[in-house]
Amino acid sequence: MLTKRQYELLMLIDRCLRENGVSPSFEEMKDAVGLRSKSGIHRLITELEERGFLRRLPNRARALEVLKLPDNQVERQVRRPMPSAMPAANTVELPKYGKIAAGTPLEALRGNDTVCVPADMLGAGQHYALTVAGESMIDAGILDGDTVIIRRCSTVENGEIAVALVDGTEVTLKKIYRRGNSIALEPCNKAYETRIFSPDRITIQGKLVGLMRSYD
Repeated sequence: MLTKRQYELLMLIDRCLRENGVSPSFEEMKDAVGLRSKSGIHRLITELEERGFLRRLPNRARALEVLKLPDNQVERQVRRPMPSAMPAANTVELPKYGKIAAGTPLEALRGNDTVCVPADMLGAGQHYALTVAGESMIDAGILDGDTVIIRRCSTVENGEIAVALVDGTEVTLKKIYRRGNSIALEPCNKAYETRIFSPDRITIQGKLVGLMRSYD
């Protein structure tokens, strides 16, 4: 699994190669991932090379090749290019319900915001968007500040990422597992603990179907 900075750098390089045909400069990489020196970027690139995600092309400046992206459904959705000026017929406007904690549960507050998403990201049913706060899902490619797209439903399969309402007041984004007579809310970050509840304390409010990220 990639660290947050490894993942952010890999996705930045992949996006620049697809959009511009050239990888970003080391200065651009440094600023994008919040490092103070270019030596940290060299270290991250070496780590990504060793893990088979990147390849440096010889005798060419700024020559990097993305060999693969993390094999994760959410990350493949992140990779989809998002045109800045998409015709209205190809987008759907969804209500945006504020922040959901991907670490400590946080009550989801409904606001007046909306977000336009590609129509082909959605299937049947009702959908809404939430902003992620926290880092407990980073190993699933879900980062702090991301916008997640949720399809309303009351049940999910084991291992699916879903919005769970805890005790009628707190809401969180986690992997859901049923274990006998209990439900486990499992993070995707080893720094966070899995939480176990009785079924009567958990209400599923939807499952993750998409993710959008701004690189500004």
